[in-house]
Amino acid sequence: MSRPAVGQVAVGDALPPLSVHLSRADLVQYAGASGDLNPIHWDEHFARSVGLPDVIAHGMLTMGLAVRAVTSWAGDPGAVVDYRTRFTRPVAVAHDGGADVEVTGVVAQVHDDGTVRVDLTVTSAGAKVLGAARAVVRLAPAPSAEGGVQGSPGGVA
Repeated sequence: MSRPAVGQVAVGDALPPLSVHLSRADLVQYAGASGDLNPIHWDEHFARSVGLPDVIAHGMLTMGLAVRAVTSWAGDPGAVVDYRTRFTRPVAVAHDGGADVEVTGVVAQVHDDGTVRVDLTVTSAGAKVLGAARAVVRLAPAPSAEGGVQGSPGGVA
């Protein structure tokens, strides 16, 4: 996908929705890669013993999966200049069936510096799992009438 350009994005534009399926194997792989070996992410008995409904996905994994909706839309992961969220509810990953994470996004603000704020809604099993999930994306320069680009938004070449 090509990077959206200044003048081509408006408040209310929706990003293509993203659905990601997580399995227990995904959690074990993420634990190994990240070094977060907390047993709440892979040992069902331990997770339940500390009051969790089941094994839960790593919050940073959920956060990372959610921003894929933005990077896919932006066409360049480097276009994301800021991204933040709050963890509001764990993503329980069942032994059989795993879990699905659903992500939708909308352009909430268009700024004069050539960036836009995208607000994300991230759910699993019908519950919101990330709160105030927001990304700021630098748009591509506006195309000129001759087919080139006009200047550089925000003074960045």
